[in-house]
Amino acid sequence: MLCAFQFKESCPSVKNILLLDSEGKRIAVKYYSDDWSTNIAKEAFEKSVFTKTQKTNARTEAEITMFENNVVVYKFVQDLHFFVTGGDDENELILATVLQGFFDAVGLLLRGTVDKKEALENLDLILLCLDEIVDGGIILETDANVIAGKVASHSIDSAAPLSEQTITQALATAREHLTRSLLK
Repeated sequence: MLCAFQFKESCPSVKNILLLDSEGKRIAVKYYSDDWSTNIAKEAFEKSVFTKTQKTNARTEAEITMFENNVVVYKFVQDLHFFVTGGDDENELILATVLQGFFDAVGLLLRGTVDKKEALENLDLILLCLDEIVDGGIILETDANVIAGKVASHSIDSAAPLSEQTITQALATAREHLTRSLLK
């Protein structure tokens, strides 16, 4: 947190992370900058960046473009378009690392089925994923395994059989059942 308060100007930061469908409509978005103060401005930016990038072939690896004095790094898979935006002075490699971390974490959380239908069905996991990656524009984590692990620990399914739970999840489930039985 030292970075967030004393050296915010020297820390790499993200202005927004967007997950749009193949028509440019929102799936999950997070804005960390006041550059787009109204919802109308945010939607206009999303439409513009989608229109500018939709004809590119960003399916195998991330592409980088300058757009409205911002660096935009993006990647497409199936019918989803992933975007990470930073200021014009941001390091493209850092933004690309954030994008790849988000992209890979979503892939892990959706168990390899990365498409609009799965994304909408697991929107809670994607939003938690965004929260684990960036907070207030400051990059917290870019390792997809760590991000997915933290998100999975937030969404423990106590109804799942113990054989499908991690040790931590199983212990939490056991603790919950013990507490319930003691309170009866």
